[in-house]
Amino acid sequence: MQYIENRTYDELAPGDSAELVRTLRKEDIELFAVLSGDVNPAHVDDEFARTDAFHKVIAHGMWGGALISAVLGTELPGPGTIYLDQTLHFHKPVGIGDTITVRVTVREKRPENRVVLDCRCLNQAGETVVEGEALVLAPTLKVRRPRTLLPEIHMHEHGARYRQLIDATRSIAPLRMAVVHPCDELSLTGALEAKSQGLIDPVLVGPAAKVRKAAAAAARSIEGIELIDVPHSHAAAARAVELARTGAVQALMKGSLHTDELMAAVVEAASGLRTERRMSHVFALDVPTYPKPLLITDAAINIEPDLDAKRDIVQNAIDLAHALGIKAPKVAILSAVETVNPKIRSTVDAAALCKMVDRGQITGGIVDGPLAFDNAVSREAARAKAIASPVAGDADILVVPDLEAGNMLAKQLIYLAGADAAGIVLGARVPIVLTSRSDSVLSRLASCALAVLLERHRQRSA
Repeated sequence: MQYIENRTYDELAPGDSAELVRTLRKEDIELFAVLSGDVNPAHVDDEFARTDAFHKVIAHGMWGGALISAVLGTELPGPGTIYLDQTLHFHKPVGIGDTITVRVTVREKRPENRVVLDCRCLNQAGETVVEGEALVLAPTLKVRRPRTLLPEIHMHEHGARYRQLIDATRSIAPLRMAVVHPCDELSLTGALEAKSQGLIDPVLVGPAAKVRKAAAAAARSIEGIELIDVPHSHAAAARAVELARTGAVQALMKGSLHTDELMAAVVEAASGLRTERRMSHVFALDVPTYPKPLLITDAAINIEPDLDAKRDIVQNAIDLAHALGIKAPKVAILSAVETVNPKIRSTVDAAALCKMVDRGQITGGIVDGPLAFDNAVSREAARAKAIASPVAGDADILVVPDLEAGNMLAKQLIYLAGADAAGIVLGARVPIVLTSRSDSVLSRLASCALAVLLERHRQRSA
């Protein structure tokens, strides 16, 4: 147990000092901006700050002032200290990655429990970057309490990447999409919101009475939207697939029916939407603690894919990454370990997939594996194990060994790491937006945007 203890006025003497050491991170500046509301580009825009060194001194000097306050309030004099006055001078800029030593020293004790302290911030080269003095009212009562452990904070704007994804479709015509059995409020609202955003031109396929009831419950109008009346969800899946086969629609979206029911109609040999490519599902995740979008495949369609199926799963994900503007996506083939072990099939498959890349059987991506999850997404973990790889620590795509592993990984990121999830099925004649009952409207919009961008990519590649 760590404790925090103050020095009372009577215990203080000139020359007493305390210090702390901190390294400035980009997150520190962003968090300060969030708390203060100060979004001056001189403070939060690195490119602008480089053109205005004076403001950069002020911006980062403010961080130094906050650290001085931390020493006064927690170390010397410590808990119970009341700030009365402070004067600081900023001498040198402080950059991201600089390590600052903050030191306060008692200069003078005055009547009525007032204390003057010299304050100084030094960088890693021993240069003074901030200096000044503080006048405080020192505590008179002794305090010793357990030190409060602060939470780890990650700066993340919820939904920002998905909004960027949706914005990327603004110049593209809406995709004519069959919405299969939209008989609950959420699935119907998601489709109607996608229409209002200009993403899709929906064709509602389901029991007309149930669709209209869902619209009334959601207080949304479906006037002017094509509604194809069918008796039940099984018929809705079959009719939607028929529309896709004949070219009447360019994509499908799952509504309030089971995934198995929709996919049974999609994979049906005679009347379905099969191609020469194995179908697979890709989660497009926006993970707050990861610096870029993360694709995970396959977590919804293929239960225990063999090597041939994995080849298609990898290629499908690479094609989606290309549609999203990632020219050479980095693909990590996951396993429990990062070395090939004949007793662990996923490591052998990973090695074979990498060789397929060498032979041109998989194209368009940088593929490496086997890689354990930590080595795939963390440069520090990869360095600790001395893994030399262009993919390790910087993966765009994670290819899981089987559906169970992928489903658990994706849901852990969603429910424990606060990730947003969009999803799509690839390898069929048309993109299939495969939503979950728990998906938000924003996730459904992002999934539609994936379908729009994928279809445009297909047309350009044809």
